[in-house]
Amino acid sequence: MADNPKPTSKHLTALEKQFAGIDPVLQKAIKVFHELDELEYELGLIENDETTARQCSWWPLISLLGGYSPAKSTFLSHYLDTKAHNARHKFTVLQYTPQSTSATLPGSALDADHRLPFYQVSRDIERVKPGEGSKINSYLEMVTVNANRLKNKLIIDTPVINPGAESEAHAVLRRHVVDHSDLVLVFTDLFEAAPEFSRDCIASIVEHQDTNKFLFVIDHAEIEIDAHKQNDIIANWQRRLGEVGIFTGDFVVLCQNGDTQTIDNRINNLNADRSYRVLGSLETRIRAIDDVVMDEVEQALDRWKERSNATTLIILSFIVMLILFAEIAVGILDLFFDPIIGPVIVLAIIALMTPIHLMVSRVHAKFIINQLHKRQKELNLAEDLAGLFEKSQTFWRTVLPIRQPVGKHKKNRRRLNYLLEQTKDLVQTLNDQYSRSQYQDYMASYENYDAD
Repeated sequence: MADNPKPTSKHLTALEKQFAGIDPVLQKAIKVFHELDELEYELGLIENDETTARQCSWWPLISLLGGYSPAKSTFLSHYLDTKAHNARHKFTVLQYTPQSTSATLPGSALDADHRLPFYQVSRDIERVKPGEGSKINSYLEMVTVNANRLKNKLIIDTPVINPGAESEAHAVLRRHVVDHSDLVLVFTDLFEAAPEFSRDCIASIVEHQDTNKFLFVIDHAEIEIDAHKQNDIIANWQRRLGEVGIFTGDFVVLCQNGDTQTIDNRINNLNADRSYRVLGSLETRIRAIDDVVMDEVEQALDRWKERSNATTLIILSFIVMLILFAEIAVGILDLFFDPIIGPVIVLAIIALMTPIHLMVSRVHAKFIINQLHKRQKELNLAEDLAGLFEKSQTFWRTVLPIRQPVGKHKKNRRRLNYLLEQTKDLVQTLNDQYSRSQYQDYMASYENYDAD
C-alpha cells in the first residue's frame, strides 16, 4: 500500500450518499471502485481526487433512435405528458427538474460533467474530426423538464439521420449513445432512411444486439390493429431486420388499441439494467489494468530502453574510437592491462557513461511520454499511461535491464483478482435479487388469480 493512502474521491462520496439504504449492490460496488482507485493511484494512473467510477454514467439511460416520421416525438410527448423542446439536429439529454419552466443548457455542460453520459465526448469527436471537438454545442444540448417520469433517469433523444448534414461526429455520438444506454427504443422508421447513411447506426445495433437493450417500436398509432395482425406485423419486421443482421430484440406495435405494457416493464427494470451496466464497467476497468494499461506501458518501456541503449552505445563507440586514435598516436592501450590503472580507467568510463546514459534516457522519455498521451486519447482511457511510465523511471530501472512497469507483480495481480471476484459476487447478488423479485411477482399474480 502507498505511504499516503488515497482518500475517497468526492464523486464516490456523493454516489455513496445517493445509494445509501436504496441499492446495497451499488453501495458495495462503490467500495470496490475505491479499492481500484487506490491501486491506480499507487501506480500513478489517476490523481488524488480522481476515480475510475467517472467512466460510466450512474443514471439509468433511455435513448431513442428514429427516422423522419413523428413517431418518436409523439411517443416522447405522450410518455412525459408534456411537450419537451429539443433541437431536431442535436443529441438532446432530457433531465428532470422540479421547476415549472424548462431550461436548455449547452453541450459543453454535458461534456464537462462527469455525472452525465457525454462526459468528455468532445475528445472522441476531435479524434475522428480534428477541430470539431471544440464545437460540441453544435451537437449536444441538455433540456430540463418538469415530468415525474424523468425522476432518477435520463432520456437521450437522438437527431434524425439527415443525408445532408450527417458527419463523422454524428456517427461517433450515435455509437456512444448505444454503448452507454440501458434501454434503446428503436423506432422502425429509422430503417426507411437511405442505407448508406444509416449503416453506422445499424452497425452499432448489430454490435450490441446480444445485450438485450433494444426494443423495436413499430408505429401504427393512427389505426386499431387486432392481436393476430400485430403478430404478423412483428414477424414481417423480424424478417426485414434479419436481412441487415439484426436477429435479437423485443418488438412492440404502437396502435390505438395497443398495450404499452412491454415498454413500461422495460422502463421499470431500468435500475437493474443500470446496475448490471455499472458492474460491467467496473469489471472492464479492472481487467484493463493488466490487458491494456500494463501492456501499453510495457511496450513504451521497451521502446524507451531500446532507443536509450542504442544512443548510449553510439556515444560509447565514439569514446572507443577516441581511445583507438590515442593508441595510434601515443600508445595507451597498455594502461588498460595495468592491474591498478586499468580498473581505474574502466571505473572512470563507467562514471562518465552513467550520467550520459541518464541524460539520454530522459531525452528519449520525453518523446515516449508525448506518444503515450496520444495513445491514451486513441484508446479513450482515463488512466494516465504517462504517469505509470514516469513512475517506472527510477535510477535502477534506468541503468538495469528492467522492462516491466512498476507495480506489475504477483501482489498487485492478486489484488486485481480479488477485485474481480468481488465484482462477480455482486453480479451474482444482483441475479439473486432479480430472480427473487420475479418469483414474488409470479406468486402475487398467482394469488390474485386464485382469489378470482
